[in-house]
Amino acid sequence: MTTSPLARRSGERLVSGWGRTTPSAATIVTVDDADAVTAAVRGAGRRGVLARGLGRSYGDAAQSGGGSLLDLGRLATIDLDTAGATVTTGAGVSLDTLLRVLVPAGFFVPVTPGTRMVSVGGAIAADVHGKNHHRDGTFGSHVLRMTVVDGRGEVVVLDPVTTPDRFWATVGGMGLTGVILDATFDLIPISSSLISVDTERGTDLDDVMDRMVARDDEYRYTVAWVDTAHPSGRGVLTRGDHAPADWLSGSAARDPLGFAPKPLATVPPLVPGGLVNPLTLRAFCEAWYRKAPRHRVGELQPLGTFFHPLDFLRDWNRGYGPGGFVQYQIAVPDGAADLVRLTLDRLRSIRAFSAVTVLKRFGAANPAPLSFPQPGWTLAVDVPAGVDGLAQVLDSLDERVVAAGGRLYLAKDSRMSPEMMAATYPRLAEWQRVRDDMDPHGVFTSDLARRLSL
Repeated sequence: MTTSPLARRSGERLVSGWGRTTPSAATIVTVDDADAVTAAVRGAGRRGVLARGLGRSYGDAAQSGGGSLLDLGRLATIDLDTAGATVTTGAGVSLDTLLRVLVPAGFFVPVTPGTRMVSVGGAIAADVHGKNHHRDGTFGSHVLRMTVVDGRGEVVVLDPVTTPDRFWATVGGMGLTGVILDATFDLIPISSSLISVDTERGTDLDDVMDRMVARDDEYRYTVAWVDTAHPSGRGVLTRGDHAPADWLSGSAARDPLGFAPKPLATVPPLVPGGLVNPLTLRAFCEAWYRKAPRHRVGELQPLGTFFHPLDFLRDWNRGYGPGGFVQYQIAVPDGAADLVRLTLDRLRSIRAFSAVTVLKRFGAANPAPLSFPQPGWTLAVDVPAGVDGLAQVLDSLDERVVAAGGRLYLAKDSRMSPEMMAATYPRLAEWQRVRDDMDPHGVFTSDLARRLSL
């Protein structure tokens, strides 16, 4: 592959998703600017190129065996417009870095997933969602414009008004329409770096879901953790909003916009298999449920504690050992809410317990053909990949998801079939037509794209 002086190749390297289940070897190409990206695209080899952010897609979405992966970490500019409450950033900027600029200036990102360790480009490509989807939609819904290198190696500017088809194909397009160079998006003004949080325990799954339906609209952010090891499906519901500065006291009042989170521990590189097992997961679930207050109102929590609790444990994915783990995330309409319970019951039947089990409500979908959220429920579970019978259980659940009009999240998937993809993303052909127009020679590809025949 021909590269410009500002693009540097490393040797072939084994790369995996966050779940560490299906690694493949690719050449990492570090790029410094738009010229380096266009040169890499125009000189793409037979196996193509793909932008890779911080590697937080759980499956094979940011892998491309035999191809080239573009490291955009040097595309790291941040231009904050405080008057307009918008920011323009390079695609390689992480939400962690961005928040350390935004929060002290009195702003927060419009949407954040459960980790700050994702790049802006990755957040758009996966169209990430958060605890506020029922109110604010996805990250891509807040993007005003973005600069992209298409499959011809041309730099184009996309926005939802003048180039809607290309814009929305790129939002949620998993990097397969082009390389995002930068983006401009709106922000949430805040006056403190704390969240006012209400917490309550639900006695069973029905209780948790009823509480969410009844009062979620009263809160900007809402999420439930569900105990997968307990037959009742009991859970802990946390909801909140940004706390005004005049609610603060003591040291927090003296520095209301202070923000300096850091990891408290790191999982070592080599963790033996078997440490995360049914016994340890059951014990964790029991302790986590018991430590939550039965009912607490107005607790002030730091942003990192509320939004990104797992970021306090660096490389937490290593805790599952060399076999890795699978995240299974479904979205189903309200009429198929029984699938939430069925999923938990089926996984419990094979002792596939999950410490990180997240239940949320989704609001209206955006126009992106491959965006995951749709009105209704989403459940995400993390289970060790080596659980006996897991593949069969997930295959059977897939059938129920298809029948219910649901879907799986591409950024978390590592095992879906091409048939399920086509059945659950009904606008796939529409997206493919736009993709083919933006990338007529098939330069952009990934292991996920090959697996799903995208």
